[in-house]
Amino acid sequence: METGNNDTGLVWAAAPVAVLWGRLFGLEVAEVHTVRQPIHFGQELRRLRIASNLTLTDLANRVHYSKGQLSKVERGLKAPSRDLVRLCDAALNAGGALVRLVPAMQAKVAEPQATEGADEEVWLMRLSADGQNWFQPMGRRQVLAAGAASIAGMSIGGTETGSRAGSEELLRVSRSLFDQYRQLGQVTNPAVVLPALISQTHMLREAAVTADSVTRQGLLRLGSRYAEYVGWLVQETGNEQGALWWTRRAVELAAAGGDRHLAAYALVRRALVTLYREDAAQTIRLAQEAQDDQVPPRIRGLAAQREAQGQAINGDYDACMRSLDRARTLLTPRLEDGDGPVIGTTNLSDPVAMITGWCLHDLGRPHEAAEILDRELARVASQAVRTKVRYGVRRALAYAVAGEVDHACTLTRDLLGGVITVSSATIAADLRLLARVLGRHPRNAQVRDLSPELSTALRIVTP
Repeated sequence: METGNNDTGLVWAAAPVAVLWGRLFGLEVAEVHTVRQPIHFGQELRRLRIASNLTLTDLANRVHYSKGQLSKVERGLKAPSRDLVRLCDAALNAGGALVRLVPAMQAKVAEPQATEGADEEVWLMRLSADGQNWFQPMGRRQVLAAGAASIAGMSIGGTETGSRAGSEELLRVSRSLFDQYRQLGQVTNPAVVLPALISQTHMLREAAVTADSVTRQGLLRLGSRYAEYVGWLVQETGNEQGALWWTRRAVELAAAGGDRHLAAYALVRRALVTLYREDAAQTIRLAQEAQDDQVPPRIRGLAAQREAQGQAINGDYDACMRSLDRARTLLTPRLEDGDGPVIGTTNLSDPVAMITGWCLHDLGRPHEAAEILDRELARVASQAVRTKVRYGVRRALAYAVAGEVDHACTLTRDLLGGVITVSSATIAADLRLLARVLGRHPRNAQVRDLSPELSTALRIVTP
């Protein structure tokens, strides 16, 4: 990110980047302000480097940036990238002090707007002959004004049809289908599976109207898990606003089915949005809010993992490790989910270990991150393509940042087919970071050879 400079300080151009980020995800970014940052970072970097008895060349060798670039950063002639800040912080044992000197984009996560109130909402989905589809939540009056022939079947309070026996069978079959949809979501573009998931969620919600009280609760709770999964896949398409809308629907369905704990998990999901915006403060706040003692241990464990990721991008190693330790304790296998789908990932044998590798990269410790990600990726099943690609890109990024550029290129080339297959906006964000890191090595033969394939993949998967 480029900055201007004068005698008193640097102007960090946060607003244009925030607006661009918002456009990429189809959101209007509110309350983003340009931040004026005095020239403290370069001065503090130089002070810490000298205190550590390191020359510019020594530090350059540790962080794998050029001596010339480091010199410009120290003199305030060039703004440091977030990656460089983290690497320098770790190399100089600054404990997050350097990270906190650099302003990050602070953008509030916009809450999805209610259309006409929950009991007036209508879900519209269009499937066209060319395979394209879109989903749009609308108010009942909006649909009537547009001349829709009938909306009764798509509204929350739909007509009472079906039998209790039919509702019980729908619950049984839908529960079985959920795991299959999850498997399908691992190996295909989200747009392929979303229409079926949305329809299934609608069927469960409507069947609950005529079911007996016990079956009704089961239908609504399962419907909430479907809606939560829809929200995750919608985020994978790059639509953060739609993802938040579906997460809200999931909480409402769960509450109607007697499960009031999914609201806590919704905070964890919102924290994922802020995490990809590199908003450490919001990520930590949301994750901590989800760790109330009344919340089931698994949700608290997932929240602790998310908090660790927020602490990592904040440069706080000790707080990150404490959060990971808490997550490890809470995520010990339990039976609390009963027959319902497990909340969170089911494709990692040790999710805390994998997230540890993720965090170590953000803490400026790429060698340690790569070592852990190597080990944990070997334990992921081959059919979990989305999971392997997600953490595989992170591993390649760690190797690239660690200066092992040739190996990073080899790993990246093997991932590009899967990147295109699963078409994930969140994975694409890391892939763009990886492309920027590799771009610092234009003379490397493997980087030059990989560049066309990498550029093509980015064009295909970028929303």
